[in-house]
Amino acid sequence: MSNVPAELKYVNSHEWLRLEEDGSVTIGITDHAQELLGDIVFVELPEVGAQLAADATAGVVESVKAASDVYAPIAGEVVEVNVELEGSPELANTDPYGAAWFFRVKPANAADLDSCLTAAEYTKEIGA
Repeated sequence: MSNVPAELKYVNSHEWLRLEEDGSVTIGITDHAQELLGDIVFVELPEVGAQLAADATAGVVESVKAASDVYAPIAGEVVEVNVELEGSPELANTDPYGAAWFFRVKPANAADLDSCLTAAEYTKEIGA
């Protein structure tokens, strides 16, 4: 059964979002996504400074099974990427909500988080 932390927000494309104290939003893939992908062997992250539109492709995750796009759940400017994840992509399997965050954005509109799914809604969405 997938782990779905209650304090995070989610989107149907299996990314999670966490609002940080400085107003930035940290984004990663969910436990459910990493379970579906299997052993993750490569991660491509967006460039710092990139302007991402909501639902635009922001990166790629490759596993032994498949490659999958990572989407920007909200619009904003990439302010940081997790370089540790690029060197250790397997972290996405072992710690999807901690060490394996993907990137942080300065949201174009912080209210966009309000349209994201709650943990309960995401759990229902994935049938967990």
